[in-house]
Amino acid sequence: MKSVLYKYRIFIGIFLIFSAITLSLFYNALKPEKMLPIYNPADVNPELVDSTIQYVSKYHTIADFSFTNQNGKTITQKDYEGKIYVADFFFTTCGTICPKMTTNLVEVQKAIINNPKVMLLSHTVFPEVDNVEVLKAYAEEHGVVDSKWNLVTGNKKEIYAMARKSYLAVKMGKPSELYDMVHTENFVLVDAKRRVRGFYDGTKKEEVQKLIEDIEFLSNEK
Repeated sequence: MKSVLYKYRIFIGIFLIFSAITLSLFYNALKPEKMLPIYNPADVNPELVDSTIQYVSKYHTIADFSFTNQNGKTITQKDYEGKIYVADFFFTTCGTICPKMTTNLVEVQKAIINNPKVMLLSHTVFPEVDNVEVLKAYAEEHGVVDSKWNLVTGNKKEIYAMARKSYLAVKMGKPSELYDMVHTENFVLVDAKRRVRGFYDGTKKEEVQKLIEDIEFLSNEK
């Protein structure tokens, strides 16, 4: 047996190499190429979407906006034009999920700090409390880099509209209180064409890591 193997050793070696290459080619051909979905209102939990657009199943994009950031600067869609960004909703006095979300978003900031294609955008759901001064103090406390991350406040009705009609990410609060919102743990990934590409639980490290990976994927997408 040994003599037979020795005799055909070159042939066996070539066969094994050829088999390995063939299997590798088959694996790569069959392996699904990574893709990120494009979300429309009809694709997500109706509780997070304004009833007027729940039927929309294609061509959904983030609407124009105008809010004020932690430095008193007016922030509009122009500041995010052509950018990939992560949006979320919070309030500075929240003692439940917000601290965890902010800590995790700081990690995202670290990951994208040298990527000029990516920014962050956090909206307060309590603009009556979270004015510019409050947001500035919060930003300084958490190491927010102004060039990468805007914490914004503004008209509650407009924030509500963005949360439920654009980002598809926030539940309604008490029906008796106009434009009341219950913020959620969602981080929303938006691509350079204003399309929603992903939702991530901002309280979970593994979800945040997936978000960072998906940001990298979109950054390299042609």
